[in-house]
Amino acid sequence: MAIRKILTVGDPVLTKKCRTIENIDQRTLTLLDDLADTLYESGGVGLAAPQVGVLRRAVVIDIGDGLIELINPEIIQTDGEQTDAEGCLSYPGKFGLVTRPNRVTVRAMDRNGTIRELTGEGLLARAFCHELDHLDGKMFMNLVTEWLEDEDE
Repeated sequence: MAIRKILTVGDPVLTKKCRTIENIDQRTLTLLDDLADTLYESGGVGLAAPQVGVLRRAVVIDIGDGLIELINPEIIQTDGEQTDAEGCLSYPGKFGLVTRPNRVTVRAMDRNGTIRELTGEGLLARAFCHELDHLDGKMFMNLVTEWLEDEDE
């Protein structure tokens, strides 16, 4: 387990589509562990593999209710709408208003290869959408309707 460097806006890896994980092997498990360690060190709520330079479909999320690991996740259902402030570990210090679904169901494998469906509302729904966007090379700043002032300014 290790803390990995989080890539920032301008790195071309962040705009590439990730490849499916075919086999859950030790490399995949190490990636999940490193993503979790890096997430907790950063203080964020989610982190996707491309943000640490790995073009594989894996994300980790923890909105305060425990770690969620998703391998090859896909959104299978959405409902409602929410607009709220959003930021990104790959665009440090920048926040903007983004509209996302209020309820999102994802299907993904866990670290044991079991396919699971998880439904999240509010912040968890937002995190699902944000992190899965990373897997397709999409960044939140393209969805911002209004940029918010930095708190430090």
